[in-house]
Amino acid sequence: MLIPQERQLLIKQTAAVFSGITLLLSLYLFVAFDRSAGGFQFSEQVRWIPSLGINWSNAVDGFSLPNLLLTGIVFFTGVLTMWELENRVKEYYALYFVLVTGVFGLFMSMDLFFIFVWYDVSLFPMYLLIAVWGTTRKEYGAMKLTLYLLAGSALILPAIIFLWAKSGLNTFSFLALSQPGLFSRMSQIFAFLLLFLGFGILAGVWPFHTWSPVGHVAAPHGVSMVHAGVLMKIGAFGVLRVAIMLCPLGWIYWAKLMAVLAAVGIIYGALAGLRQTDLKYVIGYSSVSHMGVVGLGLSTVTVEGLNGAVFQMFAHGIMTALLFSSVGYIYDRTHTKLISELGGLSRVMPVASGFFILAALASMGVPGLANFWGELVVFVAAFKTYPALGVVAVTALVVTALFMLRVVQKTFYGPPAERWAHLPDMSAWLETPRVILAAVLLLLGFYPSLLFDVIRTASTPFMAGLH
Repeated sequence: MLIPQERQLLIKQTAAVFSGITLLLSLYLFVAFDRSAGGFQFSEQVRWIPSLGINWSNAVDGFSLPNLLLTGIVFFTGVLTMWELENRVKEYYALYFVLVTGVFGLFMSMDLFFIFVWYDVSLFPMYLLIAVWGTTRKEYGAMKLTLYLLAGSALILPAIIFLWAKSGLNTFSFLALSQPGLFSRMSQIFAFLLLFLGFGILAGVWPFHTWSPVGHVAAPHGVSMVHAGVLMKIGAFGVLRVAIMLCPLGWIYWAKLMAVLAAVGIIYGALAGLRQTDLKYVIGYSSVSHMGVVGLGLSTVTVEGLNGAVFQMFAHGIMTALLFSSVGYIYDRTHTKLISELGGLSRVMPVASGFFILAALASMGVPGLANFWGELVVFVAAFKTYPALGVVAVTALVVTALFMLRVVQKTFYGPPAERWAHLPDMSAWLETPRVILAAVLLLLGFYPSLLFDVIRTASTPFMAGLH
């Protein structure tokens, strides 16, 4: 805010430095987290409005820590991906930082009031970021996204107030409200439904997903990375942190409905992706399908399901960020996202093509890349709990592989179009964000225990307490 508008390079450098510091801090938390102790760590609390029981309260556990690290990685790489931006650079990065502030706040907050506040803080900048810097029906995409997500917000707030009033404790503290037996079974069933639908809209739960592909396509590349990579995870995390952990009896009651909606989302996203002609729409519908895998894991009411769902949230975030980052580079050179207008790009820009192809392989669930482990663990849990839905979901993965292979074949192979023959490949500096994302996919593909060991510190005690 203090740097003059015309100092564009300094603004970008400032954004890179402070997003880099944020990444290092999130990495420090991940490394310093005591896996043997588990529970909530790095706690802080400041009294704010005692009469209403509202406090500034933050902490992290095995569920939130992977999402904090994911946000740090996507935040930093998103800043570098938009390095070539020249239009209203100062406003773009200011809004981008506000957006990510809301995301970090929600993942760390231990107070339901602040969870709701951070949810809205993370949404409002999206409208301007899409409407001003976006492409392809950007005003429509920005408005549709905002209306859908505010509808979700309108369901979350009464549910939170309902739990606050029913508890009789005069507090919004998550830890206080998570005491076993505090809420009756009927109260949990009612509150869970509101919270699941409210947060589920942001998670792209079918049939409330239609804002998502449109928003993906309209958003600028760096915002698409945060949108698909992180914002949709806020929805899934909200379902886990607030709905499931505060209303476990409601979770058990509505689990079959969650499973059916998730399975339909997996199939629908895959079939819709098969019909798309725009690269960003392909990624958008694949995100709906992959977030269905997260929902299916959460619906199993098992330790394995929770482990797989949280792992898939992280892996999907990195994978979609790499896809959108790669598409962004291609679009900036060709000024088209239509698959029919591209072709043979691997001969012209092999490095840029290689990053997209690697992310596409991750999307297909190829072993050796991070997404394989999340999907494998979720499907194992699903086969134990809902065998029929498990078969349907695995079948949909074949369709996902089909449309991703189709995109790769038509976009990067075949005879190159003459008009793209002059295009430059990525420079070393522009490779940096894509290399980071690709390295994370490979690292967790070969060493998934790095993430699973953290997630288990939260999932195992929670399910033990539930039983």
